[in-house]
Amino acid sequence: MRVVTYILLALLLLLQYPLWLGKGRWLKVWDMGKQVEAQKQVNEQTQKRNASLDAEVRDLKRGTEAIEERARNELGMVKQGEIFFQVVGDEAATASGVAATSSVK
Repeated sequence: MRVVTYILLALLLLLQYPLWLGKGRWLKVWDMGKQVEAQKQVNEQTQKRNASLDAEVRDLKRGTEAIEERARNELGMVKQGEIFFQVVGDEAATASGVAATSSVK
């Protein structure tokens, strides 16, 4: 009876070997699952960034409002006949960096 028990135990261990130490072992599968989740998050962030860049490109191709807005904000440009002035002294305005423009006619 003991011999049969040892044979069955040996067979059980041989069947368990690929599960724990073989090519598709549990720890490797678990690690790959974590890597897949991390890559999904990176892909999601990249897709959001690509969508915003695509929207910006479409805006720049279709209309001049986006170009004008970028020129005003990034380059500090003003329209012809327009006077740019900045209000200094109001703590709320200087803290948020608010600038005002006035059109001369």
